[in-house]
Amino acid sequence: MDLFEYAKQKTLEKESPLASRLRPTALEEVVGQEHIIGKDKLLYRAIMADKLSSVIFYGPPGTGKTTLAKVIANTTSTIFTQINATAAGKKDMEQVVKQAQQDLGAYGKKTILFIDEIHRFNKSQQDYLLPFVEDGTIILIGATTENPYFEVNGALLSRSIIFELRALDTEAIRTLLLRAVSDCEKGMGDYNAVLETDAADFLADMAGGDARSALNALELGILTTQRSADGKIHIDLETASQCIQKRVIRYDKGGDNHYDIISAFIKSMRGSDPDAAVYYLAKMLYAGEDVKFIARRIMICASEDVGNADPMALTVAVSAAQAVERVGMPESQIILSQAASYVACAPKSNAAVNAISLAMESVRTVRTTVPPHLQDSHYPGAKKLDRGIGYRYAHDYPNHYVQQQYLPDEIQDAHFYEPGDLGYEKQIKEHLKAIKENI
Repeated sequence: MDLFEYAKQKTLEKESPLASRLRPTALEEVVGQEHIIGKDKLLYRAIMADKLSSVIFYGPPGTGKTTLAKVIANTTSTIFTQINATAAGKKDMEQVVKQAQQDLGAYGKKTILFIDEIHRFNKSQQDYLLPFVEDGTIILIGATTENPYFEVNGALLSRSIIFELRALDTEAIRTLLLRAVSDCEKGMGDYNAVLETDAADFLADMAGGDARSALNALELGILTTQRSADGKIHIDLETASQCIQKRVIRYDKGGDNHYDIISAFIKSMRGSDPDAAVYYLAKMLYAGEDVKFIARRIMICASEDVGNADPMALTVAVSAAQAVERVGMPESQIILSQAASYVACAPKSNAAVNAISLAMESVRTVRTTVPPHLQDSHYPGAKKLDRGIGYRYAHDYPNHYVQQQYLPDEIQDAHFYEPGDLGYEKQIKEHLKAIKENI
């Protein structure tokens, strides 16, 4: 690197966003993620010993995936190169691999390839790396906000160790904010700013575990706030709230967290916890989830987990689904809240889903024929084939019930629907028992 390039790099570093400038260069500077980089942990030992194998860093934005890659770049004797999957393609990887092969052959040095947003690569792009990861030409470090088990090829996963990074807690983010205010070399210490305690607590809480979001808000506050009479820039609670505005919710409608939230929503309704159900509903609405999608899940839950224990649950859910299509947001949130809380509070039964599951299995495994007395007899010649002969019309008998065989001969003793003991299903069970006993 010549003097001009060095000066250019320093200028870019100085003008880069605070979150980028403040990235640690050594493991000791990293805040949080002790569960994977504590001194007794595998990743810490591998980095310190410069014996890293292929890894994938998985976690929400702003938790330190790129930071850990940069730390590895600063501590390893292996050649380190980086590409971003949002902009790079197969040609870029071919160039990296070609150079890696040359370096390995000429100098005996392996190459660490850091791929940010690795989930953006398609299957063929990921497949291209396989043989070079396999033979050790490249040590892969992938970073992704998406669940790698959904987005990364199984072959690459089997050759990598997955480390899940967690959302930073408020204390960790608060530590980073205070470091940013006081650090004159990489932070904003030269600005003579004061971050008030309640403002620091607010930013740390509202960032939702995303350090980058908190640091961006702090930087915006310092750069746009006038100095006070004492010559200092005071970042108070009001300034902090204006800069961060809205809590960042980790919710990607195309990613695994989308399924985590909807799963928690359904399980909360199933578990009769209306508070949790409405909370996860709010989280989805806040993140902009499609209200029709939410309504469909409530309808399914009303049938799958409530069923005939409270038949009104499905009626409420269907009405809510129709209403949200006609009303729209923001009023639809009230309708969905009513439906979700109703389903959550309703008595529960999975008898309907159990019945159809058992019946489907029987259909799949047993070949049957409809009993002749139940077959259609409304056509010429049906009687000659004994169709419908012997059928008993239920309404002609007491309680509108008569005992006769309805299931095919092959499974005539099968039992699929078993009403539960809660809500209306209890009445169903008692009714079925009563009409059969009063024959």
